[in-house]
Amino acid sequence: MLRRRNALALPVAAAVLLVSVAAQAADARNGFAHLVKRALPAVVNISTTEDVSADAPEAPDAPGKPGAGEDSPMNEFLQEFFKNNRNRPPPPGLQMNALGSGFIVDSKGYVVTNNHVVESAREIKLTLSDGREFKAKRVGTDPATDLAVLKIDAGEALPTVEWGSSEDMQIGDWVIAIGSPFGLGGSVTAGLLSGRARDIQAGPYDDFLQTDAAINRGHSGGPLFNVDGKVVGVNTAILSPTGGSIGISFAIPSSTAKSIVAQLRETGSVRRGQLGVHIQPVTAEIAETIGRKDTHGAMVASVVDDSPAAIAGLQPGDVIVQYEGKDIESFRQLPRMVAATEIGKTAGMKVWRDAHMIDRKAKITELETPRVSKTDKPPEDKPEISSDRATLGMLLEPISEALRLRLGLDEDANGVLVTGVVPDSPAARQGIKAGDIISEFDKKPVKSPDDVAQRVTETKKHGRSSALVRINRSGAFRFVALPV
Repeated sequence: MLRRRNALALPVAAAVLLVSVAAQAADARNGFAHLVKRALPAVVNISTTEDVSADAPEAPDAPGKPGAGEDSPMNEFLQEFFKNNRNRPPPPGLQMNALGSGFIVDSKGYVVTNNHVVESAREIKLTLSDGREFKAKRVGTDPATDLAVLKIDAGEALPTVEWGSSEDMQIGDWVIAIGSPFGLGGSVTAGLLSGRARDIQAGPYDDFLQTDAAINRGHSGGPLFNVDGKVVGVNTAILSPTGGSIGISFAIPSSTAKSIVAQLRETGSVRRGQLGVHIQPVTAEIAETIGRKDTHGAMVASVVDDSPAAIAGLQPGDVIVQYEGKDIESFRQLPRMVAATEIGKTAGMKVWRDAHMIDRKAKITELETPRVSKTDKPPEDKPEISSDRATLGMLLEPISEALRLRLGLDEDANGVLVTGVVPDSPAARQGIKAGDIISEFDKKPVKSPDDVAQRVTETKKHGRSSALVRINRSGAFRFVALPV
């Protein structure tokens, strides 16, 4: 009987899959007119008036760079302007108009767009699909995720779109973008979801959807729909050498945008949780050094004093492999998880330490302005280095008080100073540079070159091919697996 059920289950599952594939194929053949008809009235064109000051830079960033506000047509104008007038700054009070897109999420007139579309605007104007224009005011902005919420007063209920689930989207699913490329309002493009969880170095919470739907200047802030006509992303950036679409575009997933927008509407700002650690990826070399079989997790490079992490007993060198019951596959997942945690909640973690798994709990506090350490200055005089004078390719010097004063090092900058690195040495290949401070070698503090040499001998004696070395660079800590 059991075999018969299993035998029947496979054709049923296959039938469901065929129906799903057939439905998507039908969408492609028949177009998305029904979707566009419902959604288009809720998509708006955004134009802004910006003042260009006399101290504007000579050459703005090239359009098309992810996270740089590449969708503004003002970039192209300014590049040409400064190219032809490189020695003449623009006159004070020059006004420029920038274009973007947005979408209405509440019939009372709340509009979602990108922060970079409106952050420099002196005046914001929204144009609806029926041609009506309204002045908009900022309700709140969040530069960290490049989201903004605007408000217009239309005197009547406005058409809206609904949020969909970006988590349910799969690579290969159809997506539809509506926006105002180059000021051409109500333009519709379609494509596939090309990738998920993309990190384009735009910010600490990067988790972008990638699509090949044509996204161009002016699309920024516009909605990305699924085939049900629900918003699964906010179009934000393109990757392009020309500034035009080459089929690589990025959108903020609705799983991120929905909660951020809700906070901006309610309070005008965003509260995020903080754990109080600086983290780094677990490389294959580091994993081997610390006894891990995979590179999953987030390695703790340093712990902020008096932070939730410090109170919970987290230490540099720990690897957080699970947070609130969720596995951490990429180290960049942890900041998003912590940021989304309710302030005051006690979060559970599984931590890899000294080849064992331990449990830790931390009471999450609100994220504040990051602490800034003094910048460590590399030695002014770099001696020539020969490999016979160096340890693992590094010329090392103890940090004396005189050296600390001369280089302006912080009082807590303890360890051994790297004054030079032999080219193509183990240290050079691991990215160690002159001016770095080695604070720990194999999880033991070092204060002199002899300490480092002794640790190297001990590592080799125990039959290990590399050692875990903690580096302090300008107040920022990280670990490297240094071959010995």
